[in-house]
Amino acid sequence: MTAPQAYRGANLGLPQTGSGSLAPTGARLGAFLVDALASTLVAALFVHHKGGDNSFAAKLPGSWSLIPLALDYVLGILVAGRTLGMYLFSLRVVRVDRLAAVDPLRAIVRTLLLFLLVPAVVFDRDGRGMHDRLTDTAVVRA
Repeated sequence: MTAPQAYRGANLGLPQTGSGSLAPTGARLGAFLVDALASTLVAALFVHHKGGDNSFAAKLPGSWSLIPLALDYVLGILVAGRTLGMYLFSLRVVRVDRLAAVDPLRAIVRTLLLFLLVPAVVFDRDGRGMHDRLTDTAVVRA
């Protein structure tokens, strides 16, 4: 039988508090909502709907907003270790299997799994989503 973990992230070798500690769920959700809203606004600049429906919902870019969201996640993680939303919430994505930057394959797989949504809402005892577990990453405080 293994000893209970002292705090979230202890099994990963992360500090309990401060920079490098696991990000709280609320901050992660807030960062995701900022990223989703920003992606919708960017897509809305390029998507023009035709037709007589002038409702607000008809003017939204729909699935087209997934393109800037994917670019934000993949390029943001590769270039800066974070997305726009993560930057605003002082978060970043790190590898937990070794001290190295997140590589392109991990960033792409993590983003694809995040888009499935189910892996993002299935947490382990450290509070990491399945998309983080499968790519050996974690969202931590910057």
